Amino acid sequence: MTNPLLASWDTPFGIAPFDQISDDDFGPAFDTAMAEHLAEIDAIASNAEAPTFANTIEAMMGAGAALDQVAGVFFNLAGSDSNPAREALMRDIAPKLSAHSSAIYSNADLFARVQAVWDARETLDLSDEQARVLMLTHRGFVRAGAALSGAEGARMTAVKGRLAELGTAFTQNVLADERSWSMELSEADLTGLPGFVVSALRGAGEERGTGPCVTLSRSVITPFLQFCPDRDLRRRAFAAWAARGANGGETDNRDIAAETLRLREERANLLGYADFSAFKLETEMAGDAGRVRDLLMQVWAPAREAALADQAVLEGMLTADGYEAPLEPWDWRYYSEKRRQAEHDLDEAEVKPYFQLDRMIEASFACAERLFGLGFAPLDVPLYHPDCRAWEVTRNGQTIAVFIGDYFARGSKRSGAWCSAMRAQRKFPDAQIPIVVIVCNFAKGDPALLSYDDARTLFHEFGHALHQMLSDVTYEMVSGTSVARDFVELPSQLYEHWLEVPEVLAEFATHADTGAAMPQALLDKVLAAATYDMGFQTVEYIASAMVDLEFHSGPAPADPMQKQAEVLEQLGLPRAITMRHATPHFAHVFAGDGYSSGYYSYMWSEVMDADAFAAFEETGDAFDPEMAKRLEDFILSQGGSDEAEALYTGFRGRMPGVEALLKGRGLAA
Repeated sequence: MTNPLLASWDTPFGIAPFDQISDDDFGPAFDTAMAEHLAEIDAIASNAEAPTFANTIEAMMGAGAALDQVAGVFFNLAGSDSNPAREALMRDIAPKLSAHSSAIYSNADLFARVQAVWDARETLDLSDEQARVLMLTHRGFVRAGAALSGAEGARMTAVKGRLAELGTAFTQNVLADERSWSMELSEADLTGLPGFVVSALRGAGEERGTGPCVTLSRSVITPFLQFCPDRDLRRRAFAAWAARGANGGETDNRDIAAETLRLREERANLLGYADFSAFKLETEMAGDAGRVRDLLMQVWAPAREAALADQAVLEGMLTADGYEAPLEPWDWRYYSEKRRQAEHDLDEAEVKPYFQLDRMIEASFACAERLFGLGFAPLDVPLYHPDCRAWEVTRNGQTIAVFIGDYFARGSKRSGAWCSAMRAQRKFPDAQIPIVVIVCNFAKGDPALLSYDDARTLFHEFGHALHQMLSDVTYEMVSGTSVARDFVELPSQLYEHWLEVPEVLAEFATHADTGAAMPQALLDKVLAAATYDMGFQTVEYIASAMVDLEFHSGPAPADPMQKQAEVLEQLGLPRAITMRHATPHFAHVFAGDGYSSGYYSYMWSEVMDADAFAAFEETGDAFDPEMAKRLEDFILSQGGSDEAEALYTGFRGRMPGVEALLKGRGLAA
């Protein structure tokens, strides 16, 4: 019987036949697909004809179709719906895939052909996109160590293989800690909590077969810390949240972080770089650690000043409640919420019924329809989990993508929110529409209600999805979100701004019980409070970004936890604020290379997103059709087909300064 993962899928739009795939299929499918891919690569490398763009670069682009198909399904499932079998597969497959990649990049005959095409590039009459693909291919080989030989080449292969193992272990350890901890609550403990928090706690308990309980799902623990009046319960919950990956035993990530940093430094040194940041940032917009540090510190000073002022106010509220100072990290969200209610007359329990998940999904679709002419029609197809929903995305009667939303928290899903493509857009070697998934961790409910921050997260991830769905390039290598890490957050963070457009909230923020639109007075208060507590939010983020940057600048620290403490001490982190992601659970940085020395990227992109939305505001219309077309033509459709700075300058005519970001965060002088 044919392995369904290796078959040609005769399904609507080529969506994976999830109802036919079992976990037992993945191991054999990966083995077969990797062997097929290596055979294709060997055929390219041993081709007797002189190297050309077509028989070398394009031939490589067309190889590995089976592997792409298998991996596209597996890695989406591994993050969003894990189980012991899939976790074991991940531990087995990660080093195999690393070795597979190393076998390709260390193929001397293949690299010789790539080098020959690169050397002849001025004579080849390539299109701009082809020239970009050639440059990226050649650069990828060099940065992977293709020019290394002998012992150095073998060591590079070993280092990358071990890093793949460590990243997998790090991720699984955090997930294990999040799954294993819960704090059951009595009915008395629920006193004083808003109904939506009680509902989330009961839902968490039902999933675990207990009474109401706090879990380490962000959609459960964050509102609990905001609203629970019992200081000791808050302390216990926060301690568990902060200790993920640092509880001793098999799931402790501290040694993994230390080894990861050592191996990254060695990898960079093998390639001739002074440290990992120099290697990593070379291909980003920032270019080097100095420019990153300059940006972060420009924002740090006003953010810290605002946070310290807020800390003093909140500590006064704590002592007024009869507790001794100082204010602790488990107190901040509780007293900040009370202060918001008092100063902005804004109670999240009053606001939340207006942010129904289904209405916010409709809002994200409606904005895409007005800006880009997209339509969304529900699809009835088998998906990987009953919670998932799918839509056919069309424009002018043509299907351009399939969009899948996986919105609810569950024990099998890693924390956070993300967007990925099970299949990316391309025109070569054949035309294929993207299949795009966004994954969130919202609390279930009937109906499911979001916080304002949750709604921003939904719009953020949908912005990533639009970058994939509106991609219009020839080669998958530069499709969609295949861009510099510090540029990839621009479309996502930019799309968040449309949630704040008053006419969008007026239409879609309707009450779950009455269906009534949000009253204008409440809408005004929501928008006025958009930058509330921004000192806290900015400080906890920059603290994490600076620790990441300093981990990878200079020699790798022998003790990452000591280095973390030193960096935070030098910054002067307010005592009642912690890093948004402490080292033992900093998955952005340690689950893989993605955001290593790159967590700053959100703020680098925010400089552009604030300026980009200002372009719409300057027209007087947040949905200005001409500006929307420029955004699509120069950024959303282009993927990585040009340098990020050239794409942004094409859209805006110039690069921005930090002023719009400070103004948008309410931190401008």
